[in-house]
Amino acid sequence: MNILFIHQNFPGQFKHLAPALASDKRNTVLAMTMQQNVPGEWCGVRMISYQPTRGTTPQIHPWVSDLETKVVRGEAAYLAARKLREQGFNPDVIIAHPGWGESLFLKDVWPNARLGIYCEFFYHSHGADVGFDPEFPPTDIGDVCRLRLKNTNNLLHFQIADAGLSPTHWQASTFPEPFHQKITVIHDGIDTDAISPDRNVTLSLNGVGGKIALTSEDELVTFVNRNLEPYRGYHIFMRALPHILRARPKARILIVGGDDVSYGARPEGGRKWKDIFAAEVRGQISDDDWARVHFLGNVPYQYFIPLLQISTVHVYLTYPFVLSWSLLEAMSAGCSIVASDTQPLHEAICHDETGRLVNFFDAPGLAEEVCGLLEDEGAQRRLGANAREFARLNYDLKAVCLPRQLDWVQSLAG
Repeated sequence: MNILFIHQNFPGQFKHLAPALASDKRNTVLAMTMQQNVPGEWCGVRMISYQPTRGTTPQIHPWVSDLETKVVRGEAAYLAARKLREQGFNPDVIIAHPGWGESLFLKDVWPNARLGIYCEFFYHSHGADVGFDPEFPPTDIGDVCRLRLKNTNNLLHFQIADAGLSPTHWQASTFPEPFHQKITVIHDGIDTDAISPDRNVTLSLNGVGGKIALTSEDELVTFVNRNLEPYRGYHIFMRALPHILRARPKARILIVGGDDVSYGARPEGGRKWKDIFAAEVRGQISDDDWARVHFLGNVPYQYFIPLLQISTVHVYLTYPFVLSWSLLEAMSAGCSIVASDTQPLHEAICHDETGRLVNFFDAPGLAEEVCGLLEDEGAQRRLGANAREFARLNYDLKAVCLPRQLDWVQSLAG
């Protein structure tokens, strides 16, 4: 079978599926990506790099700038696909993340190919992420109109897609009802063998007085985002810190994440969300207590998993939006978790069974839940073991998710 993947930052969500398909000698697997200087082959997948020849038009109407950007990228992918066709490659199956528009015109190159798309999120002007946090309301009266047009890319893909794949039921549910029958829910998968509890792990970090050795015997509260921003509850977590630090004089706070923006708007004046909310609470925290707060930045993966393994309590907060891999990785590592009571969490965290749920906006309640769990070692062990077992049974890469993904590809191929 000839299989073509397309993802602007390949492999992305296909980092397990693409190599698994390439390992079958009956398959020829290619991937198109906008990354530059890619190797000719990765894990048996032939890599094809392409670039747009133009950018978004200056001064274009702001409601349609997102759509034009997607069309520009779709055109670039279309031209690269035509070259592949001229070279004799004709895919039986195309598997695409359509979020950046690259796959918009591929069926015009290969009308007989079966197209499967990754259904990550359908935008809504209310009832999901937009307008969820009253502290950050939509700032432009045209935001509702802009979001409607932003979904044009999703709608155009569902006119040409033969099937969809979504990582969670809630994310699938954000798409309009007529599309639900096309979407199969299968998570990307967590390697629960590689990410497993290990209480013998040690880590060191730079402290005020030099290197600090950390083990599972230390009292450690972990908080992980790709970037520290309101979408993932960074502001709420920071507002809980003064209480946590006063109540738990031996606790260290380990905060992982960059100071850029992955989702939502940037703060005004070129400032960073990380700095804004650190400054907000700094006056409520003594110098000695602040020395126990460690901003670790973006942590290499080989250090990230040990960080989860020595965590005492792991905190995960999110708007009603895409569920982070990091939550399921924390579950697989056996973390005791305190999480926001928002829709994406409900598939993974059952209150007081696989973790504890708190109101997203309740910083004092979050602090009390974290402190209560820090105090209760029995609850830590019970919740961590349950979280691990739930991840193993429902999100394991090798036993659950990857076999289902491969079946989905076979079904897509007909």
